[in-house]
Amino acid sequence: MSLLTGMSRTTITKGAGELKSRKRIRLGSGDNVRALGGGRKRTEEVHPGLRRDLERILDETTRGDPMSPLRWTNKSLQTIAGELSAGGTPVGKMTVGRYLHEMGYSLQGNAKTREGRQHPNRDAQFRYINAQVREFTSTGDAVISVDTKKKELIGAFKNAGRRWRRKGHPHKVNVHDFIHLGHGKAIPYGTYDIERDRAVVNVGITHDTAEFAVESIRRWWRMDGRRAYPLSTRLLICADSGGSNGARLRAWKVELQELADEIGRAITVCHYPPGTSKWNKIEHRLFSFISLNWRGRPLVNLETVIDLIGNTRTRSGLRVKAVLDTNDYETGVKIPEDQFSAVKLHRHDTHPAWNYTISQRCREVP
Repeated sequence: MSLLTGMSRTTITKGAGELKSRKRIRLGSGDNVRALGGGRKRTEEVHPGLRRDLERILDETTRGDPMSPLRWTNKSLQTIAGELSAGGTPVGKMTVGRYLHEMGYSLQGNAKTREGRQHPNRDAQFRYINAQVREFTSTGDAVISVDTKKKELIGAFKNAGRRWRRKGHPHKVNVHDFIHLGHGKAIPYGTYDIERDRAVVNVGITHDTAEFAVESIRRWWRMDGRRAYPLSTRLLICADSGGSNGARLRAWKVELQELADEIGRAITVCHYPPGTSKWNKIEHRLFSFISLNWRGRPLVNLETVIDLIGNTRTRSGLRVKAVLDTNDYETGVKIPEDQFSAVKLHRHDTHPAWNYTISQRCREVP
């Protein structure tokens, strides 16, 4: 019996004797073997200042008090129990854990909720973007959300997440993520059709430039847009304020002018305010599902990247086309004043730095 229960023989013998004699004290509707008041006293009765000492330690470490002995610890139960014991309150980690739960504490990670300093026109710009989207969709014109996904190293590198494989047969990857151990990088630029839940991802291999960004939109138009919107007269692009499609980039506007002339449609651009990129629909409607689709899968070559992006699906009906872009995009291109002045740029009255329309130029008749 002692081996089965883990209790000492003395305890077992004493318990068996109590059961045999059936000496019980009736309390309410239940029967108790132990007499009232028997047993070890609760820790808080022996050490009435335990809760106060525990709150002091938690408060010091939470506020970053430089005199706190736990300021550089992870505040584990064992560490807190050791600090309490050193202060004259000998307790175990289980007791500390019970008290923390009673005090409303729990293990929590970081939550990305702080966006930093907000632009004063942030909300007004969001309302304007929503109004523009409603107007374009009501007339059957295309509305797309664009952005560059995080660059990915190509090679036998660890990719976050897990996937089902036979036990003991994980993907073997490099210990270090050094660039020279791989085969370059992949730069996915997405163009997401908000109304149709369709997307085209252009995967570049050189640089994320304005020319690359507009070429990605051009490929969306050729592969999907022109068939879906044959009667449209304009196009709305929702983009971040920075990166290769930044609101201040001259090259971005010059390249959009070339695209507007090519497709014969005016292009309106609405930029999200700085620091609000996570509200761009492409982030949570496309990029998040691409990351889920290739989690735990090393991106060993570009063919794998294209295949995994192109096979991304969702229950809502998302369909994605992926294409490889092997063009060499040059960085640091300067746009001369005369070239920029040729852009038929009309800035909107509402936040003109973020909202503007580029009209197609009339073709010269030879």
